[in-house]
Amino acid sequence: MEANSTCHKLLSFTILSFFTISLVYGKTLVLLDNPSIKETHSIFFNNLKGQGFDLVYKTADDASLSLTKYGEYLYKNVIIFSPTVEEFGGSIDVAAITDFIDNGGNVLVAGSSAVGTPIRELGSDCGIEFDEEKTSVLDHHNFDVSDDGTHTTVLSEGKNLIKSKVMFPSTVEAPILFKGVGMTADSDNPLVLEILTASSTAYSYYPDEKITEYPLAVGKNTLLIGGQQARNNARVVFCGSLDFFSDQFFMSGAQNAAQTASKFFPQSGNMKVAIDVAKWTFQQSGLIRAVSVSHHLAGEKIPPMAYTIEQNVVYNIKIEEFANGKWVPFQASDVQMEFFRIDPFVRTYLKPSATGVFSVQFKLPDVYGVFKFKVDYDRIGYTHLFSSTQVSVRPKQHTQYERFIVSAYPYYASAFSMMIGICIFSVVFLHHKDDKKIKDE
Repeated sequence: MEANSTCHKLLSFTILSFFTISLVYGKTLVLLDNPSIKETHSIFFNNLKGQGFDLVYKTADDASLSLTKYGEYLYKNVIIFSPTVEEFGGSIDVAAITDFIDNGGNVLVAGSSAVGTPIRELGSDCGIEFDEEKTSVLDHHNFDVSDDGTHTTVLSEGKNLIKSKVMFPSTVEAPILFKGVGMTADSDNPLVLEILTASSTAYSYYPDEKITEYPLAVGKNTLLIGGQQARNNARVVFCGSLDFFSDQFFMSGAQNAAQTASKFFPQSGNMKVAIDVAKWTFQQSGLIRAVSVSHHLAGEKIPPMAYTIEQNVVYNIKIEEFANGKWVPFQASDVQMEFFRIDPFVRTYLKPSATGVFSVQFKLPDVYGVFKFKVDYDRIGYTHLFSSTQVSVRPKQHTQYERFIVSAYPYYASAFSMMIGICIFSVVFLHHKDDKKIKDE
């Protein structure tokens, strides 16, 4: 009986944990070109399942496809592993996906040299431009030993990843395999992130050398993985290679065939990069939030109705980071606070603590009006953190001013010296007689 009770408790706990994780991460729609991709990319999908994601597999042209039901979104994330699709099924189209992103949904897209029109349009809407059809990324100085002679199975190094410890916490030493279409980022869009670029010797071109046209992208301008974090913190990532996420690229070794003395790596860096990219895309990393904000006079605990100029004020904000499935205190040394009216009057760094509370004590400026405490933390890899708290600052009351101001002592002295001078002048003028008048008398 005790064993059965223990089993029932364990089963209940497992079911409860599963539904709790599913509630946190939400459902993820996976759109495939064909069902076989589920098998050829099983390691990637199984890793997502192990992290608690509830994957729903459908073909991209399924007539029953829909992202919403009764005005509510059915999914929190979408994976599009159908680069060749020319038209999505059901009620899904490019506009529906962009609306999904505008409402906070996350999207991971994989392309290929045969990328279709919907994927191109979606990339263009997000600041990512795919190269022309039938083009591939070529590199005659960095290609893998498994290449078929076209030099389209190129290698990229970990140093070409975006410099962000949030997105990639550890160094990627093994080469990264890539076979697919190149992309370019919209330089005028500040939200676009160049996550992985090609080597300086790579370029995007037609493998058929009979076509005489200029390369579409050259060197590090050739984007292999790009993304965007929208202003609502929704994340979209585009990879030009569907093979990048495949079991074959995950488990195969990597060696630069163009360099005879190059080191052989028994496993490529694709698995690590792909898992880190998926974690970031689906907001398992780089997610921060402001939990509480408080401010008060130094030595007090309750904020006043209005502050007075030149008072000492204490400001506190508690920030948490989502890591390993739970919220933990955020640790950083570059969080700033601005105390501003139209322009900042005070800008200072906040002092961190082990509990995630960032604080600072400062003196209010000698200017009254309506001010705001503002924390605007925007760093690569993290969600945009913005906190604004409005307060009033009034001038001093007449009873709060000093009786005599030290800096005004020279003016006091001049006033009193003038009065004394007038008195002396008056005495002299009234009691002094000219010598001529005295003689006449």
